[in-house]
Amino acid sequence: MYLKKALTLADAKAIAAAAEAEAQKNEWRVTIAILDEGGNLLYLQRADEAPPGSIVVSQEKARTAFLFKRPTKGIEEAVAGGRLVMMSLPGATPIEGGLPLFNQGSIVGAIGVSGVQSPQDAQIAYAGAAVAAEL
Repeated sequence: MYLKKALTLADAKAIAAAAEAEAQKNEWRVTIAILDEGGNLLYLQRADEAPPGSIVVSQEKARTAFLFKRPTKGIEEAVAGGRLVMMSLPGATPIEGGLPLFNQGSIVGAIGVSGVQSPQDAQIAYAGAAVAAEL
């Protein structure tokens, strides 16, 4: 048996706050989804005027990052490079902006951001992921 690290609600709020600060600094209106160590939604926040579609997309980006333990950018690049079979992977959303959250080498959840261009979403997600690594 081994013990698993887990995010608390306070941890998720701290991760989201760092991501939100990055978004606000750039005046980007996004939705931020944080998943727990089981891949379940722990925290979601949608900025005023963020696109309604970003609610689902942010969660799907986070879920993809969690399931595959890698940034969603890698899957997006594989599809763009011609590996269309990647689009048939169950639970795969091949759009940049989702990151697994690691702490001391263990996956503790994931973050997904949606609402602006994918590289900008990823920039926001990385700001949140940096906090998770320090918890």
